[in-house]
Amino acid sequence: MPFALKTTPNMVLEVLPQHQKLNRLIDEIEQQKRLLAAWQQAKDKIHAYSQKALMPAYRELYSTLYEQMKTLWNGLSSYSFTKSNTALVEDKIQTLARLLQGSHLLSQKQLDEVEKMHVYYQQADEYSKKKNKKKNIDTFDEPETETVQADDVFEDWNNDQYQQAREQAKLKRQQEKQAQAEKMVNQSLKTVYLKIASIIHPDREPDEAKKEEKTELLQCANEAYEQEDLFFLLKLQLEVEQSKNGSNKGLSTEQFKFYQQALEAQSQSLKQQMQELINSLVWSNKAKIAVQKSKGQLNIEQLYKQIDADVSNMKHQLKAEKQRLSFMGKESGLGMLLEHGVL
Repeated sequence: MPFALKTTPNMVLEVLPQHQKLNRLIDEIEQQKRLLAAWQQAKDKIHAYSQKALMPAYRELYSTLYEQMKTLWNGLSSYSFTKSNTALVEDKIQTLARLLQGSHLLSQKQLDEVEKMHVYYQQADEYSKKKNKKKNIDTFDEPETETVQADDVFEDWNNDQYQQAREQAKLKRQQEKQAQAEKMVNQSLKTVYLKIASIIHPDREPDEAKKEEKTELLQCANEAYEQEDLFFLLKLQLEVEQSKNGSNKGLSTEQFKFYQQALEAQSQSLKQQMQELINSLVWSNKAKIAVQKSKGQLNIEQLYKQIDADVSNMKHQLKAEKQRLSFMGKESGLGMLLEHGVL
């Protein structure tokens, strides 16, 4: 904020255990605010750095994968394959089409080709399913192996459903917690602001010097309220209340509970802002894992290192995909990829 709270020398909160707890929360929030400000300042630079370092490699990789898809499609009509190898090649084409579909790294002409490929295989899959369904209706005795495979598929599906349910429940809890924190912050903002205004009230101050000082404090409170800075308002309320009482006597149980809840809500809100900001700068699975392991403590230098590591990995992958593409262009090379299971 463009203004700072001028705390008085006698504003000491270390006397009682409850004050120590509030002090820890205040210190934590001050650190969170500094960290968030640093990330906000670095955001554009990090984004520009990642765009410059990563996007050319990403664009070349997707172009290479597109060429793989086209080369394999042409190979189906140019080369002789066994039935099993034909199925493998078509599976690879479908996988590439799904990956490339809707990518902003391809030209519109390339995207149109990808969409045609995707629609073709989608229709082929639907036809195959209808054909198999009719075959199953006509068949009364199913082999035992098919039953086992069906059980395996169901078990895999069940596990996937369980994992998805867990992730959805976790996300719902986080959203509810964030909504509760935001509600608490919004309620507390108005409550604290009105309390400060009622204590200061410059119009009721007969002393001109004190009236001017209170007017400045109220102006600070107004700006903090407009900027939704609950943390500043809480610290200001502590100061004006202690100034009014003329002592450092302990807070009442009700006051302590309110301050604690309001500060915790502010801390939770700052954590969420930090997480959203970092997530907006994270693109790869490795970077996401690094963020999760850091538990919100990932620093700016670490993210730059992660970008460099991702660039290095991307270049290695690009080199491998280009080599794979060169083999796909020849019948013997494609046969070798199929033989070794590295298509």
